[in-house]
Amino acid sequence: MIRSATLPTPQPILPSLTDNNRLRLLSGSANIPLAQEVARYLGMDLGPMVRKRFADGELYIQIQESIRGCDVYLLQPTCRPVNDHLMELLIMIDACRRASARQITAVIPYYGYARADRKTAGRESISAKLVANLITQAGASRVLAMDLHSAQIQGYFDIPLDHVYGSPILIDYLSSKQLPDLVVVSPDVGGVARARAFAKKLDDAPLAIIDKRRQAHNVAEVMNVIGDVSGKTAVLVDDMIDTAGTILEGAKILKENGARQVYACATHAVFSPPAIERLSSGLFEEVIVTNTIPVSEELRFPQLTVLSVANLLGETIWRIHEDSSVSSMFR
Repeated sequence: MIRSATLPTPQPILPSLTDNNRLRLLSGSANIPLAQEVARYLGMDLGPMVRKRFADGELYIQIQESIRGCDVYLLQPTCRPVNDHLMELLIMIDACRRASARQITAVIPYYGYARADRKTAGRESISAKLVANLITQAGASRVLAMDLHSAQIQGYFDIPLDHVYGSPILIDYLSSKQLPDLVVVSPDVGGVARARAFAKKLDDAPLAIIDKRRQAHNVAEVMNVIGDVSGKTAVLVDDMIDTAGTILEGAKILKENGARQVYACATHAVFSPPAIERLSSGLFEEVIVTNTIPVSEELRFPQLTVLSVANLLGETIWRIHEDSSVSSMFR
């Protein structure tokens, strides 16, 4: 009779991965300081990576540690230069997929092309949907995004998407200032839902709306104010400030209607020219933004305050990794 030999239990060459050390955080070049802050919150280091550009402009990415079986989070806002940073994100996702990562989460604090979210004229591209397709096809398992320009972009992805908000950070800062006679103002009708939610969390502050007619891209014509702003501290709330044309015209009409002070709040500081000249013109008491997009020294001015979203992103990443609720953070 042939008997099977009793084999010893095989010993692993390396210690098995636990849920905690499966987590990896990598950063693209778009906002390395923010990624470093998130890493500090998580009590870890950014994963080592080689990033270089060939003579013809092509990007090269190599991850310099094993991520096989790991949950990898790639932090990369697709801000200026948008196409370069988007392509870098896609290459990072592909590199992680080919390195056998268990799950790849694209952490996109600022989502470029978000304003092209629908057709407003014939023969236009819906670029926000195209970008979602590219990220999905590159191999991302899920997406973590902050303050998307419009809610329907969440539906453009065929993979899970967690949508978080910068408003708690802005609201905490404004609450600490204890501004008198506060009124929250939406710079256009499309932003009313955002402004209403913002006002509710500021002790149910009153709401005003600026009625606007846009005649061309990055050109806005303000018409009138709906609501009482006379003698009040007006806080203009938007998801982003690009050329600052909309928010500047909003501040002008608020002053004309008797507002005592005007503050501007936005999550994303895109700051395309001539935004800095407009924002530092003296109309604004303070311009409050976050660091989803890096704000270089040459873009800073005395009235500017930049708040960090690192702890919020870090907590969200940890909750996703631990299969905990993300939405409960905003209740």
